[in-house]
Amino acid sequence: MDIAEYLAVIDRLCAREFPAERDRSDLVVGGPGYFLAELEASNGLRPGCAERRAGAADDFHALKEALSEVLDARKGRRQQPWGMLTLRVRRARGEAIPEPWSELSLRTDELNLWEPDETGRWLAVGVADRDPADGIQLLAVVTDMGPP
Repeated sequence: MDIAEYLAVIDRLCAREFPAERDRSDLVVGGPGYFLAELEASNGLRPGCAERRAGAADDFHALKEALSEVLDARKGRRQQPWGMLTLRVRRARGEAIPEPWSELSLRTDELNLWEPDETGRWLAVGVADRDPADGIQLLAVVTDMGPP
């Protein structure tokens, strides 16, 4: 996909009703109050190839920033990058973190985040690259609840 296709996915998610229960269709996971979409994924990265993985992660972060610049023009200036470490610490201490934030805290280190517009929905994009045994994904999140 390219940025125009990513934007089309985000627009569709902003317009859809959230599911009443957690559900998965294609590359979108939805639940009460959120959608989490995998916009792009790495293929063929094997564990143990750290140099190749680091290069792919850099490419995905550059893609996230390119998408974010377009979203800035459409939605207004984004907030400072939203770090996920605090949510991981709170989760490790036993605090219940609501979805999609709990899953995002385990998969990403930070998100680019936009406050609600006329849709009343928050938007975030991030790169899931925390698990070296897993592929790398560019994620988009549409939710009706801000970060906890």
